[in-house]
Amino acid sequence: MRMANMMDVDPREDQPPGLHDTGAAAERPVERATSAADTNNVVEQLTDLGETVGEVRCENPFIVAENIDVFYGDNHAIKDVTLEIAKSDVIALIGPSGCGKSTFLRCLNRMNDSIETARVTGRISMDGQDIYGKNLDPVALRARVGMVFQKPNPFPKSIYDNVAYGPRIHGLAADRAELDTIVHTSLERAGLLKEVKDRLDEPGTGLSGGQQQRLCIARTIAVNPEVILMDEPCSALDPIATARIEDLIDELSSDYAIVIVTHSMQQAARVSRRVAYFHLGLLVEVDETNRIFTNPQHRLTEDYITGRIG
Repeated sequence: MRMANMMDVDPREDQPPGLHDTGAAAERPVERATSAADTNNVVEQLTDLGETVGEVRCENPFIVAENIDVFYGDNHAIKDVTLEIAKSDVIALIGPSGCGKSTFLRCLNRMNDSIETARVTGRISMDGQDIYGKNLDPVALRARVGMVFQKPNPFPKSIYDNVAYGPRIHGLAADRAELDTIVHTSLERAGLLKEVKDRLDEPGTGLSGGQQQRLCIARTIAVNPEVILMDEPCSALDPIATARIEDLIDELSSDYAIVIVTHSMQQAARVSRRVAYFHLGLLVEVDETNRIFTNPQHRLTEDYITGRIG
């Protein structure tokens, strides 16, 4: 279910959504952060508490991250993060720049493996299997956990070959007819087939930005993944293209677990069912989207979504 109805502002505006006055401020564990120094004090208190506010657990979890720490050399980027994600869930990771949300996202398909100084500790399992296990092939994992990046990155190939690339290398099609079916079905599910069906041999790089992003989504779902990761997929798109991608996320959510990093509070409110707020490598709060935006439990969460910190 989309969350636009709960917003008190135009859902395409860039201003953060306001909070309802719940009168529950006295029950919260830390004081409001009104300056950089106060924010640091709040973070120290959060570290001392040692627990994320809200519900890190979920029913029928498909991805389970337990006590995850990530280091880039001496930089401690992620600090003791525990989070569960269910199938058919859409969870938005939000927080200021450099807070660790994209780092955590990359942990879910082992993209940090390509960074020489990166070190990940803790355990992440998908459908009960340890994804950092010695016997698990990262390439096979990335077929199950697709990734859509901030900037559309179509291959310098035709539209058809962009989508067919994954099924070819993973041997998912027995012949050309089966490959044609996969390509057409993926483009249709990505909402792009009607726009490109008569020019599948043209370069994917010749499409508009929004079309390129939908092509990348079609390429991702062509290998039939179980999880789709999205790292600010709409940040380079205009409002019309953004709306199409958000509608697509809503449609795909019935078949995939979707984890999206976004700096847009309105986008998080529109597309997600749960929200996880990160701050300086800490997972501060996790809860249902409506509750996060109308009655957050932690002061840092409230200060971020109302624009006091960012």
